[in-house]
Amino acid sequence: MPFTQTKWSLAALYPGYESAELQNAFDMIEEQVTSFEGVRNKLNPDISSEQFLQIVCASEETMRVANKLYSFAGLSFTADTQDQIAQTLQTRAQQFLAGIENRTLFFSLWWKELDEVNAKRLMDAAGDYRYYLETLRLFKPHTLTEAEEKIVNIKNVTGSTALVNLFDAITNRYSFKMRVDGKTQEMTAGELQSFRYSTDPKMRAKSYQEQFRVYGSDGVILGQMYQTRVRDWQNENIDLRKFSSPIAARNLTNDIPDEAVDALLSTARKNTSIFQRYFKLKAKHVGMKKLRRYDIYAPVARSKKTYEFDTAANMVLDSFAAFDPKVAALAKRVFDEDRLDSEVRKGKRGGAFCWSVLPEMTPWVLINYQGTAREVATLAHELGHAIHSMLAAHHNTFTFQASLPLAETASTFAEMMLIDKMLTEEQDESVRRDILFKQMDDAYATIMRQSYFALFEKQAHDMVQKNASVDELCAAYMENLKEQFGDSIDLSDDFKWEWVGIPHIYHTPFYVYAYAFGQLLVLSLYQQFKAEGESFKPKYLKILSAGGSEAPEKVLAEAGVNIRSAKFWQGGFDVLEKLVSTLEKL
Repeated sequence: MPFTQTKWSLAALYPGYESAELQNAFDMIEEQVTSFEGVRNKLNPDISSEQFLQIVCASEETMRVANKLYSFAGLSFTADTQDQIAQTLQTRAQQFLAGIENRTLFFSLWWKELDEVNAKRLMDAAGDYRYYLETLRLFKPHTLTEAEEKIVNIKNVTGSTALVNLFDAITNRYSFKMRVDGKTQEMTAGELQSFRYSTDPKMRAKSYQEQFRVYGSDGVILGQMYQTRVRDWQNENIDLRKFSSPIAARNLTNDIPDEAVDALLSTARKNTSIFQRYFKLKAKHVGMKKLRRYDIYAPVARSKKTYEFDTAANMVLDSFAAFDPKVAALAKRVFDEDRLDSEVRKGKRGGAFCWSVLPEMTPWVLINYQGTAREVATLAHELGHAIHSMLAAHHNTFTFQASLPLAETASTFAEMMLIDKMLTEEQDESVRRDILFKQMDDAYATIMRQSYFALFEKQAHDMVQKNASVDELCAAYMENLKEQFGDSIDLSDDFKWEWVGIPHIYHTPFYVYAYAFGQLLVLSLYQQFKAEGESFKPKYLKILSAGGSEAPEKVLAEAGVNIRSAKFWQGGFDVLEKLVSTLEKL
């Protein structure tokens, strides 16, 4: 059976918007929570471990139904951000679940306040729930009273969450116009962005200019939305919860020490010269004196090679099978069970993601596939995420998903397996060279670009507290780009609007360093794989099958990785430095 581009099916969640099953989910959660509220009086320091585990299991049961409900609403919305029924359902689900969270808050508040001796006794008997319970207690110093926590939850529904939904609805309805082959075409963001990889420098420039024209015309409004999101983050996490810095709140959620994130970002800052050298080298290969910022993803080969969707799917699955047939079989489930939405269409969310709902459920994957080698790599990347979830299916709902920094491990490793396969099979020297250059392009996009996004966020959060205007944030963003690129490229002023089009800084502040973390980690793991061969595989699969059942630092320490050490992060940059030296000799 050939693989074809299709929409996904959400039938495994609910048959449809009007289905009795969907309505029953709301009723079921209501019933379960009413029953759960009855345990409030049973919570005391001497509670037996059996009774305590029953309460944790009851909490998980509600979370399972809530995950399905929220995922059905969210996946429906991303498949068509202009669908009013999906918009309404998403808002209803968010409002309802915030209310549910408020009614069950008493349990986590009691748990955080419990004395160390009894907490340890209960955790020792909690099996796979142990790490989940441990992470809840990490937040003890940042937890408010029950009444305050309830207000924060309610505030988020009509505050920051509503703001982010509005940002998505506004930016996903943007359409872009470009002249292609003498005709003006209307296109989605994904279609527009594909021209950044064009062999024609004019088309590359036009693609960026059109994006910044559209975003820039709303730039002040989008910038104000960002300022509001930042103020909300500050109000909650610094003023109320007393975190030491805006990024510290994300670090604790990721369970990554501040020290490790500082080591990662400062090492990135010290290694800008690797990419600056690369961009100067690339300019020669594409026949330019100096690259403009428009040209950094320009293809080096003149090959316009594209891949039919069926070919792409088979290439990815074959590369997984070469590593381990079990890994390929897991990825194939995503196709077999209609969990992949690969079409390009108006209103659909741009970009790509993998959405895991429950441990035993095959995840849903969204991509916008248009046939380029880059999109083949995106397919491998998102299927890597799905494999990660499926390998951790033996854990509970609270612990099967890896924390953000480890969440990029399987996806990035999957891309590298695909690239290896493409390099070994490709006969055409110019295509092989193009693949090597693309590897550096992607390393820039994933490591340096994302690290500098994180550095910009740190600065922007600080500036907004000092009442910086949108124009001042634009100026700071331009300085950020100048530091990254040095004299290696020409930077035009329209890039000052790039930051208002970065969804992550709105959706999930400080998410972005997870990409750099994951890629540098994988460069190090991949070197181990090359050196150790078969003996590496069980160690790697063990990291993935841990899911989110253990602290990332501990999972990685078992694989011989010290994330607090600048030396470890430098090791990833050293791999890239070698790659640039190889390209310089071509």
